[in-house]
Amino acid sequence: MRDLRQLRREKFAPLTYLLLTFALFLTMILCICVGSVSISVSDTLTTIWNSVWKLPVPESIAKNIILNVRLPRVLCVTLAGAALSLCGTAMQGLLRNPLADGSTMGVSSGAALGAVTAMATGFTLPGSSYGGIMITAMAFAFGSLILILSLAYALDRSLSTSSIILIGVIFTMFISSIISLIITFASDHTRSLSFWTLGSFSGVNYEQAALLLLALVLCGGILFRFSPELNAFAIGEDNARHVGVNVKRVKLIILITVSVLIGVCVSISGTISFVGLVMPHIARMLVGPNHKRLLPASLFSGAIFLLLADLISRTILSPIELSIGVITSLVGAVAFVIIFYQTRKAR
Repeated sequence: MRDLRQLRREKFAPLTYLLLTFALFLTMILCICVGSVSISVSDTLTTIWNSVWKLPVPESIAKNIILNVRLPRVLCVTLAGAALSLCGTAMQGLLRNPLADGSTMGVSSGAALGAVTAMATGFTLPGSSYGGIMITAMAFAFGSLILILSLAYALDRSLSTSSIILIGVIFTMFISSIISLIITFASDHTRSLSFWTLGSFSGVNYEQAALLLLALVLCGGILFRFSPELNAFAIGEDNARHVGVNVKRVKLIILITVSVLIGVCVSISGTISFVGLVMPHIARMLVGPNHKRLLPASLFSGAIFLLLADLISRTILSPIELSIGVITSLVGAVAFVIIFYQTRKAR
């Protein structure tokens, strides 16, 4: 029965990608149109089309809202959702852990600590307003991942799901207390620093969208390149060695790539939990476990999910804007319990 379902998924994979692309496009248009000020679909499409092709666009409130507020935000949300979901898929395949994700393993918290530390100390790179925050976020994300896996291995040589998740949760709590301590002493930056612990896309711009796009193209390309190796890891490290995979080298490359991508996302949007946990499982139900199909499907599904979460966060209590992390955590907490229960039941 399972083989039959798998064959059916493979057969309809192209149609699935087409539907996901169409759904992503519609969701992006919906998120641009809906808000405290509603804008028609025709005005939205006309404004964007004319702006892209350098055609005249009549000056109006709708033009300013679309081009200066909603479009850059929608682009950043789309790219961040795709990136976080892609990272979760890669981590789950690499570690053979259905609960692996930047948030559950403490990587996002580590990146947030790096970003907060850079902001509190005023660390910057010449010629870039985001460079210092981004570099420290990436470095702390990678360091956190290595530390968590090392501690889990020291306690449990089998690197079981329970051990990794337990260490990740404890590490996240520890990092949260350090971030709170930094915010307490950095009173001048309290509002801006609190942003990193809550997650928000308010005030993002096209430069940040371009940085996210560059990171996604480079890091996503590396992860797609190693999709056959991820398939081998999903069966087991011994299997990967037997088919000729350089386990240590591939592991290091994928872990660095994931850390860089999470670090870039956190440096722009703050900590957003559970996107990389939930969406790979949804994508797996759509196209199966083969990472050649799973990675692109998770990319689309993550983008759609985060777009809808952002839309809810800024409209449900309008004009008050909720943290997007509130929405993703509510969905992710329920999904976490379900996935964890199914994992334990399958043993």
